[in-house]
Amino acid sequence: MNAPAITELPVVVIGAGPVGLAAAAHLTERGIEPLVLEAGEAAGAAVRDWSHVRLFSTWGELTDPVAEKLLAPTGWTKPDQATYPSGGDWAEQYLQPLADVLGARVRFGATVTGVSRAGRDRIVDADRATQPFVVHVTYTDGLEERLFARAVIDASGTWTTPSPAGASGLPALGERAAADRIAYRVPDLKDPKARARYAGKRVAVIGSGASAFTALAYLADLAQADDGKGTHGVWILRRGISGSTFGGGEADQLPARGALGLAAKAAVDDGYADAVTGFRTDAIERDGDGRLVLMGEDGRRSDPVDEVIVLTGFRPDLSFLSEIRLGLDERLQAPVELAPLIDPNQHSCGTVYPHGHRELSHPEQGAYLVGMKSYGRAPTFLAMTGYEQVRSVAAAIAEDLASADRVELTLPETGVCGGAGLFDAHAPETNQTGGCCAPAPQSVQLGASAAAHQAGAEEVPAGGCCGS
Repeated sequence: MNAPAITELPVVVIGAGPVGLAAAAHLTERGIEPLVLEAGEAAGAAVRDWSHVRLFSTWGELTDPVAEKLLAPTGWTKPDQATYPSGGDWAEQYLQPLADVLGARVRFGATVTGVSRAGRDRIVDADRATQPFVVHVTYTDGLEERLFARAVIDASGTWTTPSPAGASGLPALGERAAADRIAYRVPDLKDPKARARYAGKRVAVIGSGASAFTALAYLADLAQADDGKGTHGVWILRRGISGSTFGGGEADQLPARGALGLAAKAAVDDGYADAVTGFRTDAIERDGDGRLVLMGEDGRRSDPVDEVIVLTGFRPDLSFLSEIRLGLDERLQAPVELAPLIDPNQHSCGTVYPHGHRELSHPEQGAYLVGMKSYGRAPTFLAMTGYEQVRSVAAAIAEDLASADRVELTLPETGVCGGAGLFDAHAPETNQTGGCCAPAPQSVQLGASAAAHQAGAEEVPAGGCCGS
């Protein structure tokens, strides 16, 4: 029996999150059979992990147009486009119905452990491009399977690989030993167990993005509740306080995203947290009472804290892609052509240039990293960016290059000048006027306000950015 032609094989999509399912929808529309492999047990498994966080994108920015067309015959109704869903809403009201429509094209409990070319490791050149991809999968029941594909779209996100507390990019000394007191996600303080963990405690929050804003706001709200008296945050920033520290505020074209930063800034004087600036964590130790003390690279020691929440971003898991030839930027671990467009020192998620299959391509023809994973270590990815990515990629796989090259996407500005503000140098704290950013606030304390409940973290897990 002759083996099927490569073009008769399915396209394997890794991850049944927002971008992975959108990829499957676009492939289906073009008559190309997708096979979505999801390690979790339900659609949007990563999104469900932050189901308590409200996104800062509206429903109108969180659904893919082609996916909507696929859903329409089922009687699915798009939620109010002007409202802000939680991660749980996104998963239950959109992602799961989309996976249900795709049916057997989506397999759950399927972990991809390796991707290669059939009969060719990454060294071999001979006839490489004529061989199908081979994808190794392990299922939750222990069964292993080898699948063949005409192309592979990795939309697995970065949710499972958070960055550590250590400023060097490596875990701080003692970080692993203190794992029982360290979390790497925004806690759900409506959950009784999580609430009890942080109530009345002194909690260090390491990070400077929307996830950190959200965690600090949640802790401040807890401090104001009857069962949370005594809760106090310690905000650990690797840089100084500047005009862009709290985001774009009213200049942000995603109002809820701006509101999150404004909520943090407005609560600065309320005293629910102290900010420690220019602190690069080098080690974490326990004191005589078992509490944690953070040690800075400059020799500074923090006051003891009971818990630490590390929100320093995420990074891609490239381990199962080691046998295919990827062209990645040495800094961001993003595709080489995409990296300069998303460099967080230059761009926020609202100033990223439109991009598609050409910027997402690799030396291994037919292999694509999309969604949050395509950004490598760069933050602030928006769902609408991912939807446009997979529209272009699906068109390229279908050999419709006219459509694939026609990339048009206008993203909402953050109102933050100088990109996302991931500058290592301490920003000046003068009250100079001019430019796009507001004068630097003078206080270094942070509280919270009700506005925090109107906004989410950086999508994902943190707003319209998404993980898997």
